[in-house]
Amino acid sequence: MKAEKVVLRKMSMTLKSPFQTSFGTQIVRDFILVEVHTKDFVGYGECVVSGEPLYSEETVGTAWHMLEDFLLPMLFEKGEITHPDEVGALFAPIRRNNMAKSALDAAYWDLYAKEQGISLAKALGGTKDKIDVGISLGIEADINDLFRNMEKYLELGYRRMKIKIAPGKDVQVIRALRERFGNIPMMADANSAYTLEDVDILKQLDEFDLMMIEQPLAHDDIIDHATLQKALKTPICLDESIHSYDDARKAIELGSTRIINMKVGRVGGLSEAKRIHDLCQEKGIPLWCGGMLESGIGRAHNIAVTTLPNFTLPGDTAGSSRYWKEDIISPEVEVDADGTIAVPDLPGIGYTPVPELIEKYTTASKVVTRG
Repeated sequence: MKAEKVVLRKMSMTLKSPFQTSFGTQIVRDFILVEVHTKDFVGYGECVVSGEPLYSEETVGTAWHMLEDFLLPMLFEKGEITHPDEVGALFAPIRRNNMAKSALDAAYWDLYAKEQGISLAKALGGTKDKIDVGISLGIEADINDLFRNMEKYLELGYRRMKIKIAPGKDVQVIRALRERFGNIPMMADANSAYTLEDVDILKQLDEFDLMMIEQPLAHDDIIDHATLQKALKTPICLDESIHSYDDARKAIELGSTRIINMKVGRVGGLSEAKRIHDLCQEKGIPLWCGGMLESGIGRAHNIAVTTLPNFTLPGDTAGSSRYWKEDIISPEVEVDADGTIAVPDLPGIGYTPVPELIEKYTTASKVVTRG
């Protein structure tokens, strides 16, 4: 696989409805799309950054800079890539900037699968022909709006409900949902909104038989989470704290987590995601695939990685229509009535990017070539 050119695109897509977390409310999704062109194929990757450094330190601006000024020159200097694992190894000297790295890693995995004439899921070693999916519901000012959203997605067949929480919007919200909907599979996502001073509040969530509490404490912590997990019956799931294989290894050894949310962009790509998957499988730590409000291209990569055997819990890879009036792939990602997504078996990501729609949502682009 030798890149003849790479197209970088700044993309902007408006969500169907505002999505609120403890970070704030998001209406517009800004991100970067990467196209790696070889002689015969185009590989697509999505850089799941945002306009502001709230979930991570990366933004559209910083990722564009890393891609244009550092990562792409390294790729062009290397020239031939025989396997996608080489991409992560090549970028290892560059610290963090995992979302920028992940976009190119994903594009090369797409290229590799297309060259082999197999699906991305098969190229990764996936074993499933369909994946279980859940839904992520943002914080609502009116609990009745949350009730209506929950009812809608339960009727659509989603197999797990993730509820965003924050101080003052936590115990009473979960209690109201349990009273209304009974013992449906449900989890709470705190997005780092709490500290150990809130342990008594978090302990109250034990009574609701939640699948997990996701990332209750600081985004870069694994020490305090170990302390908190000892005080809770509910499993803690780590998200923002896990950026690498070594982060996962340390968190597991410390007892900081019983479940891990895998976000491919957060860990630097599919190759590193596979390494973490294998570690968690060995250690008996279940995985599920988190979401970053991806377009269909990033969503397709999430579907593929979820076919690995230790992704045993429903992920956040909802259908395209959950977020977008129109997606940039054909067909759009759809959730079947049984709460699953069928894994495409076409070569590569299995969905066709639609050039007209990609162009429609492109706000800036640049073609990068060797030299």
